[in-house]
Amino acid sequence: MAPSRTSGLPGQGQQEGHRHGLTTEQLQSYNDDGYLIIPNALDPSTIALLLQETKDMLSSFSVDDHPMTKFSTGENDKDHVGDDYFLTSGDKIRFFFEEDAFDPATGELLKPKHRAINKIGHYLHALNPSFRDSTLTSSNTGFARSLGFRDPQVLQSMVICKQPEIGGKVPAHQDSTFLYTNPPSAVGFWIALEDATAENGCLSFAKGSHRRSPVKSRFVRKRGGGGTEFVDVEGARFPQDFEVEEWAREEEVYTMGEVKAGTLVLIHGNLMHKSEKNASTKSRFIYTFHVIEGENEYDGRNWLQPPEIGFSKLYQ
Repeated sequence: MAPSRTSGLPGQGQQEGHRHGLTTEQLQSYNDDGYLIIPNALDPSTIALLLQETKDMLSSFSVDDHPMTKFSTGENDKDHVGDDYFLTSGDKIRFFFEEDAFDPATGELLKPKHRAINKIGHYLHALNPSFRDSTLTSSNTGFARSLGFRDPQVLQSMVICKQPEIGGKVPAHQDSTFLYTNPPSAVGFWIALEDATAENGCLSFAKGSHRRSPVKSRFVRKRGGGGTEFVDVEGARFPQDFEVEEWAREEEVYTMGEVKAGTLVLIHGNLMHKSEKNASTKSRFIYTFHVIEGENEYDGRNWLQPPEIGFSKLYQ
């Protein structure tokens, strides 16, 4: 796989260096490829703070009253995660275990709890001050304005741990499948808290697939309660007024995106992307949140539902 191209921005501090948004060249790269890699989006001191916050959360949460919910992506004919602990996590900070952290015969944990968690979510940007201060920023406001958002709203903020030796593979997917608006509008803001490499499960992208890959299915709550499922999209499958390629590849070619800690990756909601299992001895902690267009319909079938006060507004 060829390495992804990167796009530098002036300055190291996120707030000052990036608050005016994307350059013309960066926006063109994002529109062409469906993603944009921005090195040094967060400075080393901020990354160190977020990493320490993450480690503190991993060491302090209790397993005594935990339902031991495993995060499954639905690989190998397994059901995608969908219990009540997961479905009610949209306005909470909760902990989801790696499937391979357990002994398949006994169900006992094989790893200490801080090395067994797949992800922490899904309301970090509101409930944790350090993550809030790195999410609801002038820099991210500038990026959203550059991408054409009128009323950007933040949801599904989480740390994904990709634990050493057991960090699970994430199959090719589109973010708008999981955070569907009509028409689609999701953009992922993905921030490396540690170096992401081929060895520890960095992202790979099907460059340009956002223009030839409609959002065909969406991840929703089952009618009548009791779990989740994928259903066909009945509304729009591409963003509004979007230039679409009228052909599809039989098989997408993926470009590996190895990045250093502090890098931000913007990911179009229609873009096909994935990551491999982390079989290495090094973790791959990242922080990610998503932005949707508040003027578009976000209905009650989506798995993640807004808190009583609504999703967090990026434009204050």
